[in-house]
Amino acid sequence: MNRAEFDRLVYDVVAGIPAGRVITYGRIAVLIGAPRCPRHVGRAMYHAPQGLPCHRVVGGRGNLVEGWPEQRTLLEREGVVFKPNGCVDLKQCLWI
Repeated sequence: MNRAEFDRLVYDVVAGIPAGRVITYGRIAVLIGAPRCPRHVGRAMYHAPQGLPCHRVVGGRGNLVEGWPEQRTLLEREGVVFKPNGCVDLKQCLWI
């Protein structure tokens, strides 16, 4: 699959994430049939078109994107639960 196809698959998954839920880069990679490519998912997210709920994509431990403080604010507004260490509580908020 080429880069454009990969990115389109990533964006299709991200577009379907409901408010109040999150998904990890790794889980997106598995869902699109590229389980060894979570970093490529991150690259696609960096270049994502405006309007996608990119704030709902988190690291494998529920960690947020560094340098994007608004991500937490957006997730909190949707009711996403955080653990004391600042990571999303994946047991409560993981989608799929």
